[in-house]
Amino acid sequence: MFAVVRTGGKQYRVAEGDVITVEKIAGEAGDSVSFDDVLMAGEGADLKDTKGLTVSGEIVEQGKGEKVVIFKKKRRHNYRRKNGHRQMLTQIKITGIGGAKKKAAPKKAAAAKTEDGETAKAAPAKKAPAKKAPAKKTAAKTTTAAKKAPAKKAPAKKAAPKAETKTDDKDA
Repeated sequence: MFAVVRTGGKQYRVAEGDVITVEKIAGEAGDSVSFDDVLMAGEGADLKDTKGLTVSGEIVEQGKGEKVVIFKKKRRHNYRRKNGHRQMLTQIKITGIGGAKKKAAPKKAAAAKTEDGETAKAAPAKKAPAKKAPAKKTAAKTTTAAKKAPAKKAPAKKAAPKAETKTDDKDA
């Protein structure tokens, strides 16, 4: 049986017993993980319904990928920049395909036993007193704003006429 799962923005085709390398997932070696985002599952040409389907796995190792070198250069401008990056990766061994999603159990009424052996119900949460709405002043503000006339701008100054330059008309 195989499944296609999505994690870290990528899709992986997995089968039980496969070891895949994905982008970093929180956890230590030996921790179990489950992928709820199953895109497709089936066996051969038969496809299964993926609603409520999960893929479970176990973290094998946390590590780093190969170094990627980024080098930028602009010729004839003495511009060179060298940078590098190593992606954090997690190796996961797929332990099972097809486990149904477990719904969260509804919370039962909290009943804790006291020293006397009696059960005590949880105290109801105290609600904060409701705050009174401030007096409506918006109506007063709008009426005063409507009464005031908009401020007048000073008239723009006109440019002074250019002084005419006298030229010698000796050649004429």
